[in-house]
Amino acid sequence: MTREAVSVPGAPKPIAPYSPAIKAAGLVFVSGQLPVDPTGSMPADMVAQTRQCLDNMKAILGAAGVGLERVVKTTVFITNMDEFGKMNEEYGKYFPEPPPARSTVEVSRLAKGALIEIEAIALQ
Repeated sequence: MTREAVSVPGAPKPIAPYSPAIKAAGLVFVSGQLPVDPTGSMPADMVAQTRQCLDNMKAILGAAGVGLERVVKTTVFITNMDEFGKMNEEYGKYFPEPPPARSTVEVSRLAKGALIEIEAIALQ
């Protein structure tokens, strides 16, 4: 099986040794996306951070030749489950029916002090 790294011109470079996404076996595995924009800035609130994570994911999937409608599974990591409703409302704006399968997990801390991180698996 071959693996192909996906990169997005103009996107922030990964902060560790990983690829933004890998295409393999007819799937696209998108690494966890932090809410960092191309300038390296991060919005302050959960709604804007959710939007930025999903915009980053959309750009990576686009570079892989697919869209959000091809996502079959996401995992959402949030630092405060009390923010779930805000995240969920914004998240729902990005995915057509039926939405992908999803897990949401509260974690104690995320890189760069983010409130949220989202990873995904999509069909090629």
